[in-house]
Amino acid sequence: MSNHLFDAFRSRMPAPERLLMETDDGRWLSYGDMLARSAQFAHALLQMDVEPGDRVAVQVEKSPEALLLYLACVRAGAVFLPLNTAYTLTELGYFFGDAAPRVIVCDPAKAADIARMIEPSGAVVVTLDRNGRGSLTDQASRLPSDFHDVERGADDLAAILYTSGTTGRSKGAMLSHENLASNARVLVDQWRFTSGDVLIHALPIFHTHGLFVATNVILMAGAAMLFEQKFDPARIVSLLPRATALMGVPTFYTRLLQQDGLDREAAKNIRLFVSGSAPLLAETHKAWRERTGHAILERYGMTETNMNTSNPYEGERRAGTVGFPLPGVALRIADPDSGKPLAQGQVGMIEVKGPNVFGGYWRMPEKTKAEFRADGFFITGDLGIVDADGYVHIVGRGKDLIISGGYNIYPKELESEIDALDGVLESAVIGVAHPDFGEGVTAVVVRTPGARITGAEIISAIAGRLARYKHPKQVIFVDELPRNTMGKVQKNLLRDAYKGLYAT
Repeated sequence: MSNHLFDAFRSRMPAPERLLMETDDGRWLSYGDMLARSAQFAHALLQMDVEPGDRVAVQVEKSPEALLLYLACVRAGAVFLPLNTAYTLTELGYFFGDAAPRVIVCDPAKAADIARMIEPSGAVVVTLDRNGRGSLTDQASRLPSDFHDVERGADDLAAILYTSGTTGRSKGAMLSHENLASNARVLVDQWRFTSGDVLIHALPIFHTHGLFVATNVILMAGAAMLFEQKFDPARIVSLLPRATALMGVPTFYTRLLQQDGLDREAAKNIRLFVSGSAPLLAETHKAWRERTGHAILERYGMTETNMNTSNPYEGERRAGTVGFPLPGVALRIADPDSGKPLAQGQVGMIEVKGPNVFGGYWRMPEKTKAEFRADGFFITGDLGIVDADGYVHIVGRGKDLIISGGYNIYPKELESEIDALDGVLESAVIGVAHPDFGEGVTAVVVRTPGARITGAEIISAIAGRLARYKHPKQVIFVDELPRNTMGKVQKNLLRDAYKGLYAT
């Protein structure tokens, strides 16, 4: 037995002196540095009594050390639990209570508050700041730079990523070593990554896209990254001549198109532009091709499954589609209620099965059972169609999940906060097509009789309770919400009524 995921990375690793990442402040980290420093972090975890299967919750800014901590968790047999850096203390309380982490790694500014919050649990709180410094690195720097990786099999947990739903609280998707390894291997092959590639990595590393697509693919290919702490359009354009690939969300591409320096000459060294996490508008696809000569490769994945489909590397990358199922992934379109497969060309629920698909939701056996068919297919919640040429189209969601700027937002959480405010009778939160964010979070609110609460006051009231990306871009006041005969709010009518709200 071996450490399944890290051994997969190790088997593709180039010479120790080869570059793994260069940061935006000029730091270099080789593959040898990665092995040595992730070993020190792994030793530090063992000193904190982390045992195989223990959760390590991490809410820190993007840094090389944050990525080394992920690898250290894999090597130590721990379960890596990344958390969005925008989450407030109120939100963090739920995740800590649900996941029961053994160790919590946070920004030094939050350490005291988090320590007070979780005191009864006995979890250890250590710090790591945006520059990669803190009590964790202080401890690790004194420890050996070699490490005997803890044995972990293909089915052992490597990570838990919390995903939003339309009701209740976030669910922890349990991802195994083989879920991550199999998907990285397939993407390296399908997207033709080699040790000669250089990826511009400007994504966050607390969700699937930046962590398990971008990072794992680079490690599995033995390639290198230009590791950017944040997305800066002008800087990205300046880096294009030094890179061979860019992975981003649609917002990246709409903002890059606003840069005067983006043209065919700037992009001539890039062999692959990838977009995901939210639908890419066909207009963006067309404008990008006209400006750069490149067709963006759009793909489709989820927190629970990693990547399911991809437009082809060679062949037509068809705008408005997410391509074909990846090798090893079975995809079908089914009747949402019965699960019966539908004929080609019919709209239905997208269901998938394969080594990439997660094992279930953390401590939610009933929810897990409800999301899988009897034959093992996972019900994605996305409605789609497969056209005559086999391309998969996503036409909507069976749930009211909003994807804005690549982040998942579920309306119920925001509605509960708004409805609790004085002056609000009720609210409905919807996603409306937005040229920059994919969908703009929009709150439709009914005031209590005589109340004068404003949209600005509503946004201000929730500012300290919910992450900024969940805040409404606009608040619309109406006399009443549309309802069906059963009294359920008809959000489809609201989305239709305000579909042009953010039109340019």
